[in-house]
Amino acid sequence: MNYIVEHKPSIKRFEADIEGQVAYVEYTLHNDEFDIIHTIVPKELEGQGIAARIVSEAYAYAKDAGYTLKASCSYAKVWLKRHPL
Repeated sequence: MNYIVEHKPSIKRFEADIEGQVAYVEYTLHNDEFDIIHTIVPKELEGQGIAARIVSEAYAYAKDAGYTLKASCSYAKVWLKRHPL
């Protein structure tokens, strides 16, 4: 499956349009803390690694920008434990 993850800073999201459906992560920025608060993947697209890719790209952006990484979202919390940056 081929898709692009886009950063949309005006709405604090990283998202991918896949076959007309949008998967995304939402984040907040507070001081120097980048916090993923929601990870949403449409049911029809679950189990294909889409959430992992979007979370990975979001945290890579945040780390490169010098932010402290945080995860309020349960999925992002598990992802950070498995992939310490």
